[in-house]
Amino acid sequence: MPQIVVLPHVELCPDGAVIDADAGKSICDNLLEHGIEIEHACEKSCACTTCHVIVREGFNALEPSEETEDDLLDKAWGLEPTSRLSCQAMMPAEDDLVVEIPRYSINHAKENH
Repeated sequence: MPQIVVLPHVELCPDGAVIDADAGKSICDNLLEHGIEIEHACEKSCACTTCHVIVREGFNALEPSEETEDDLLDKAWGLEPTSRLSCQAMMPAEDDLVVEIPRYSINHAKENH
């Protein structure tokens, strides 16, 4: 069973976490099912950037992102070459991931943009 190592995040996961992940399920769903309340304002429909994560290890094990995700990521706070929307990135069958949840997210609806 693959694992997700979540690096410490001040609000969502202060001590970090290691979770057993379900392959074929999104990173977002895996985090939520293990009590890591990552924001997902669009209800995981690939319409915002609130579930943005940076994949620090295991990025190449993920399926490539699609154009819609790439377009949205361009608007994410703290974008890095290994950034993904966690609602769109599905856990690989065997490889572990190390993810960082950025300190900030941009929620246009909540922030009245």
